[in-house]
Amino acid sequence: MARFKLTIEYDGSPYVGWQRQKTHRSVQQVLEEAIPKFAGETVTVHGAGRTDAGVHAMGQVAHIDLSKEFTTDKVRDAMNHFMKDEPVSILLAEEVSDEFHARFSAYARHYIYRIIDRRADLTFDRNLAWRAMSPVDADAMHEAAQCLVGKHDFSTFRDAQCQAESPVKTLSKIEVIRDGDEINIYVSAPSFLHRQVRSITGSLMEIGRGKKPISWMQEILGAADRSRCGTVAPPDGLYLSQVDYPN
Repeated sequence: MARFKLTIEYDGSPYVGWQRQKTHRSVQQVLEEAIPKFAGETVTVHGAGRTDAGVHAMGQVAHIDLSKEFTTDKVRDAMNHFMKDEPVSILLAEEVSDEFHARFSAYARHYIYRIIDRRADLTFDRNLAWRAMSPVDADAMHEAAQCLVGKHDFSTFRDAQCQAESPVKTLSKIEVIRDGDEINIYVSAPSFLHRQVRSITGSLMEIGRGKKPISWMQEILGAADRSRCGTVAPPDGLYLSQVDYPN
């Protein structure tokens, strides 16, 4: 039995999220349907994180166990061949030890949220970014976001359906950077609450649009009250960009 680590990118727009469901198509299902077509066996794909419906990935990580011998190139290329009609690709397949686990071995996860502020509708980036029709103050958003760095009770930014045992999480980094008409929010942490990044982004946009002062972010964080959160950002602009593991 060999264990393979898979680095995966996908456009989450057509899917109900990462996790397999009975009634709707998921990214996990697409991967699990491809494997028997070349390996001749049914396996479970274990992911590093469960992205929501419509959320994308540049660097999702998963692992699978195969009983037959395959090279890493064969695993990557065969899976991509049988997923060619889906917006899902295996970027890299690596053979790893049985101790590796895509979810439990990870020590950091990184997300990017893309916002484009322009009057015209999106064409190439439709369903791949959040369009703001009026100018957004990225500098104010960045300044406001710095109060979130560190260990806090993030109840304000925790979805009601979140199954985490505690609302306390540690954000190691959050940056808001403008590049032309695109604003990128970079967020890193060992782990996240359900919809935490989208909740934070939606609240930061209240500040970026001038509806709330910079100090408001500290105020609602301290309140630890979900009702104080701004509008949750849509899934379109969110990407799981990277998952880190010990060497």
